[in-house]
Amino acid sequence: MKEKLSKRINNLPVSATLAMAAKARELKENGTDIIGLSLGEPDFNTPDFIKAAAIQAVEDNYNSYTPVDGYGDLKKSICNKFKRDNGLNYNTDQIVVSTGAKQSIANTVQVLVNPGDDVLLVAPYWVSYSAIVTLAEGNPIEIRSDISSDFKITPEQLENAITGRTKLVIINSPNNPSGSVYSKEEYIELSKVLERYPNVYILSDEIYEHINYGIPHYSFAKIPSMYDRTITVNGLAKAFAMTGWRIGYIGAPNWIAKACTKMQGQITSGTNCIAQRAAIAALDAPVNKIKYMVDEFESRRKLIINLLKEISGFKLNEPKGAFYVFPDVSSFFGKILKGKHINNASDFAIYLLEEANVATVTGDAFGSPNNIRISYAASNENIINAIARIKKAVEID
Repeated sequence: MKEKLSKRINNLPVSATLAMAAKARELKENGTDIIGLSLGEPDFNTPDFIKAAAIQAVEDNYNSYTPVDGYGDLKKSICNKFKRDNGLNYNTDQIVVSTGAKQSIANTVQVLVNPGDDVLLVAPYWVSYSAIVTLAEGNPIEIRSDISSDFKITPEQLENAITGRTKLVIINSPNNPSGSVYSKEEYIELSKVLERYPNVYILSDEIYEHINYGIPHYSFAKIPSMYDRTITVNGLAKAFAMTGWRIGYIGAPNWIAKACTKMQGQITSGTNCIAQRAAIAALDAPVNKIKYMVDEFESRRKLIINLLKEISGFKLNEPKGAFYVFPDVSSFFGKILKGKHINNASDFAIYLLEEANVATVTGDAFGSPNNIRISYAASNENIINAIARIKKAVEID
């Protein structure tokens, strides 16, 4: 029946992270002992003070449709958060609350990108960027980096990628999947290139801003020349362990925010009322209330890097943010492991799932074909066991 579906959906790829998670779940349901290190989801519970705010919202009978762009007091909390954490001054008419940061990104791309426009994806990039651009009939154009540059692009690469068709650049720091963090100085150098192209806009995905280890987070819109051209995307999923609550938001020029509200009004309308009330509590709280999670992620980062360093063939950098490692595994390409040919990262990820019973994600999905993504948003026990399984599966006499 595929031929009866639209070309739009037939041309749309399935999310690689969700596909791997589904395959792992299927194996687990059939009795296989799978350790899942594929999903980007904190393994902590939502903090109690946020849950209490949601319970209070239920008791206060929040149950009606919400404004399309979000409750006014939530938007004020978002403005205060931007000022406090990022040094950014936004008014409430520049804020749009959406059902997750993914919808925030999709809204932005839909309202800015025309068919045939180029959208530059700073690789490695989150898997959905490319599909979202394709859905808007734009052309996703990769600017690739690799482990030798700590998965960061240079100003020269950015300059060489921009053409008369370029409409938007999507950047993400701390980065999913690499964990790399762009410094203030690195962003300023990239902005000097963009200053020469006033018709190019920037979508800055900052969903992992609070999960960093040593390099302070810097918002791209903080650069004065970039403020009026930058859409800052953020949300509560990662830092507050609220993935299922589905709250994302943008800070953007008023005319872009207004257009995103118009788009959202015809797709989902306003975001869940209870989740919005809980979001106010989360954003108004001091950032140090979630420090215990960041500290635990940093400890796990050290653990998983030390364990992976013991595996011959894994090439590593030290991620400065998020909760992923992104090893280069190209040394295994062209080899046969236990009778299975490893031609690329996808083969390697499937091999690890079937042979080691560990779920990871191929780097192909992120624009980095030599790598795999491993999440350390998991218990120490699962990390230790998973890496031991991987080591046994790949180190063959």
